[in-house]
Amino acid sequence: MAAQVDSISLLNDYPKEESPWRLVFRRFRKHKLAMISLGVMLVLFLITLFARQIAPFEVDEITVGNYFLKPGSVQEATGRVHLLGTDNLGRDLFSRLIYAGRISLTVALLSVVISSIIGVTIGAISGYYGGWVDNLLMRIVEFFLTIPSLPILLIISAMLLKNQDAIPIPQFLLELAGKLMLLEVREARQAVLIILVLAGLGWLTSAQLMRGMVLSLRNQTFVEAAKAMGAGGAWIILRHMIPNAMAPIIVDASLNMANYVVAEAALSFLGFGIQEPIPTWGNMLSATQAYMLDMPWLPLIPGLPIFLCSLAFNYIGDGLRDALDPRLKL
Repeated sequence: MAAQVDSISLLNDYPKEESPWRLVFRRFRKHKLAMISLGVMLVLFLITLFARQIAPFEVDEITVGNYFLKPGSVQEATGRVHLLGTDNLGRDLFSRLIYAGRISLTVALLSVVISSIIGVTIGAISGYYGGWVDNLLMRIVEFFLTIPSLPILLIISAMLLKNQDAIPIPQFLLELAGKLMLLEVREARQAVLIILVLAGLGWLTSAQLMRGMVLSLRNQTFVEAAKAMGAGGAWIILRHMIPNAMAPIIVDASLNMANYVVAEAALSFLGFGIQEPIPTWGNMLSATQAYMLDMPWLPLIPGLPIFLCSLAFNYIGDGLRDALDPRLKL
């Protein structure tokens, strides 16, 4: 009886088995800046998600005579407060900032998802099959990587915005994008085109990362066992290769969120992105150029969210990199 009790106590002394995602989260929590950044981004996403309920004014509501009101100004007719003041047309900056955040963050998020899917697919096919398939796909990737991305983004964006019907987009996609970004269908076309431009040039690093991971996995025992059981190449790629190679892709996607937020803002700032009156952080920043010497706080209103998102996503990516590293000590 005593021996049985001792064996039970020894079993209880063994550490409990943790699921992989629980282990990753425990490691991620140790990165304080990543946790703070995650909290900041959750708050921003929630604010933009409830933009209609939070914004005190309509996004294009113009009040004649209330131009460049200072932050905290009260509208005499209605008693509503302009928390961040008004712009050169009398539109409430706080309301536009929230709606702009919803559009900018949605563009960045959808661009990351689409580019990651393309990159993962091409990289997995290239790494698994090798040979001429690998050579062809990787030469294409290397060719596009040698081209400076910003000039290409500007050229393609300018061409598509001048001829928005050049790429046929299904009506249901425009309606879905309009609901996500609180836009009319005709306005959603601009945002969808920018998403396609960003995603179309953003999958290259994901493809290289996935290819490298698949090359290291394709000669593993579990792959040989799957082949011996008669599994085809597509099944092995989807069932075994991609799930076991997602760690660097997740880190790359989190870092790319920062890049896409900045890229969308840069395109809109330079006049090649989403155009007025649709609000984005980029075109709101561009609209302050002519007045920033007289009112230096104006660029900070759209500039601060861009800075915070970029910094937060980089810290989150850094935390995920540490949490997903199998060589990290527990």
